Amino acid sequence: MVLLLTIHIMGKQQVHTRLSTEMVKNILDRYEEASLDLLAAMAMLGVKRGRFFTLLSEYRGNRDTFTISYERSTPKRISKETEHLIKKELLEEKKLIENMNVPIREYNYAAVHDTLRDAHDVSVSTKTIIRRAKEYGWYIEPRTKKIHDREVITNYAGELIQHDSSHHQWSPYIDTKWYGITSIDDYSRCILFGDLFEVENRWNHILALESLILSYGCPLKYYADQHSIFRFVAKRDSQWKKNVLQTDDVDPQWKQVLKDCGVGVTYALSPQAKGKIERVLST
Repeated sequence: MVLLLTIHIMGKQQVHTRLSTEMVKNILDRYEEASLDLLAAMAMLGVKRGRFFTLLSEYRGNRDTFTISYERSTPKRISKETEHLIKKELLEEKKLIENMNVPIREYNYAAVHDTLRDAHDVSVSTKTIIRRAKEYGWYIEPRTKKIHDREVITNYAGELIQHDSSHHQWSPYIDTKWYGITSIDDYSRCILFGDLFEVENRWNHILALESLILSYGCPLKYYADQHSIFRFVAKRDSQWKKNVLQTDDVDPQWKQVLKDCGVGVTYALSPQAKGKIERVLST
């Protein structure tokens, strides 16, 4: 009974999706050598009696060229209606990419696939969608990652929190740009804070600190860019021609709050150096 149940379950998948040609040939050889009985060979192949003897007959007919690899004789064609829907959804993606206020710079072919399936009950592969995008001239090559010579290495969660903000039209259905303030754990890449604000100021960044620390505790360090909210830089942030104060001689309020909490601050020297949070803010 168990053996027949195994054959029934495995038989739902075609042989070529489960076994290689060499594995099938080995099972058939062992059957012919009588080291496997019929039921055992059928169970190992996951086929019923009729299919087993069809395979055996094909193998005996030409052992050298025998194969179970499957090739579609004619390519599967999709209907004109499906072609129209693929083009329509790709066009919607194209509009988002061309809208410079929206932080989308690449086609999301998986999202197009899901929309076709869920909204239109159309089943096509992601590869087909990509092929159509290339045919329409709407394909964008994946961006090459910029290499930087400074790498932040963390060994455990809570060691370093990357913090940043970005100004975008976060939804194509609204006309207003908002500031997205985000904090992620560098080690786990878990988003620990994320919210939208109409304006970017010190207080909103301090509120982000408050939310994260009260929810998760104090990290060892924060990692931010050179924005004046986070760091005082000589000459850039001073109104006097003759600078008395040098970089980091004054702590902005955001940094003062972190110091009061016993949390250190380190700064990125380039956008590439904080690529983890940049990717979060751009998607």
